[in-house]
Amino acid sequence: MGTKTETGKAAKAEDNSEDNGEGNSEDRRETGAGAAVDADAADSGTTEPETDREPEPDTPSEPEAQGAHGVGQGAAAIVSAGLGVVSLTGSWLGTVAAARETLIGQLETAANSTVATQVKEIYGDAWQASALWGGLFALTALVIGVVVLARPAFGTPGAGQAPWIKSVAWGGVALGVIGLLLAVLKYTNVLLGLPATG
Repeated sequence: MGTKTETGKAAKAEDNSEDNGEGNSEDRRETGAGAAVDADAADSGTTEPETDREPEPDTPSEPEAQGAHGVGQGAAAIVSAGLGVVSLTGSWLGTVAAARETLIGQLETAANSTVATQVKEIYGDAWQASALWGGLFALTALVIGVVVLARPAFGTPGAGQAPWIKSVAWGGVALGVIGLLLAVLKYTNVLLGLPATG
């Protein structure tokens, strides 16, 4: 009985020593792997991201730059349409120029001049001056409208143009063409020419 008990105790002790040896070896392996990982991290120079960095200055994005160009084109398109309307309805400059020509005609025309001469000097020159100023406004509207429509072809490749800018610019071009045509017809007395004086 005593021999069996001692033999069992010896076997348990050997088993425990084997378990402890395996556990210690596994702990040593894990400790060694952890140290190797720490050493690799230290060698690679990686650190935690810094949270106290200064904010980078804001830089204008591409849509904002395109918006800045669109503002100028839109304003030019509106100016073109406005000048086209002025060429059709008349302007302050045209009115003043016509009144000035009327005054000059009255001063230069003698009292004994024929009716045809008086009509031409007093009214004809004033009518032509008004037509001339209307034609200048129409031509300016036409040129500005064409420049606005052609601007994307000479700007940043791929930069589009807002539809409303195109619409207003085309309106300015159309009004400019109509105003220029009417001015030429008025200046040449084809449209509402001077009455015949017999």
